[in-house]
Amino acid sequence: MARLVVRAADGATRLVTDLLGASPTAGRERISEAELRDLVAANTVLDPDERRIIDEVLVAGARLVREVMVPRTEVVFLSAGLTVAEAERLVRVETHTRYPVVDGTHDDVVGFVHLRDVLLRPERERCGTVGELTREVKRLPGSKRVLAALTEMRREGHHLAVVVDEYGGTAGIVTCEDLVEELVGEIHDEYDGPPDPAHAGLPAVVDGRLNLADFAERTGVPLPAGPYETVGGFVMAALGRLPVAGDEVPVAPAVDDPGGPDPDDPPGGWLLRVLALDGRRVSRLAVSAARLPEQRREVTAPVTALEHRPAGPS
Repeated sequence: MARLVVRAADGATRLVTDLLGASPTAGRERISEAELRDLVAANTVLDPDERRIIDEVLVAGARLVREVMVPRTEVVFLSAGLTVAEAERLVRVETHTRYPVVDGTHDDVVGFVHLRDVLLRPERERCGTVGELTREVKRLPGSKRVLAALTEMRREGHHLAVVVDEYGGTAGIVTCEDLVEELVGEIHDEYDGPPDPAHAGLPAVVDGRLNLADFAERTGVPLPAGPYETVGGFVMAALGRLPVAGDEVPVAPAVDDPGGPDPDDPPGGWLLRVLALDGRRVSRLAVSAARLPEQRREVTAPVTALEHRPAGPS
């Protein structure tokens, strides 16, 4: 009965507003993000966790899939020509649940296989190939927004998607877990190491794959935007060459901040030092406050009474 009453009232409301030439949702689409943040801040019903999640959702609305994906250099691919027995030996070493399947290069992804597709096969089917087990894989452009990608993947029932760059090649992969973590924070399982502190402070040692937003949140060091997504990419762009262990890159405090310089920022800025490489990629970085150059001291010889003695006959 309550359901019928609610529907009748809702229908009556729509009928009246249509007759008056108005809409009950008029004006809602014109609310700005700043106004929405003000509404959330003024609401006394939401607890701190709910406020944080809403704030993360607003921030994630501006993030791109390529900022949160696993880059192709970190992805474990399986060849379609592998036998199930060969694939079983490979997946037992790794800690992943789903594996993209390629037929040729990494740009030729034909689908993916689930861990149970490989391990839970009858013994008589061990001679089959991975290509025979391949499932359809979803593809997403790297320029797609995080929230839109998450909504689309949930609606279509996909857990993993291949991220495609502007040239049509494979840029990496993204999972629903990667996208959800942008909203609620890191999700750790039994295969993950101990979580890093939310704000490590300085000095700190960080992963070179951290995106710029996560790096700023963890260290308090804002990096300028540019043609890179990670702190390792910033270091490479600043050096103008492939980095080597021991390279140092200074970071100056932002001078165009409308709120003015942060009084907590070190006057000399910060220093990023490359600690380790994984192939050609920066894997570990040390972050510390940069030291100001020492001022040169002028050494003045003491003035003696002899120097002021008037000249006389020798």
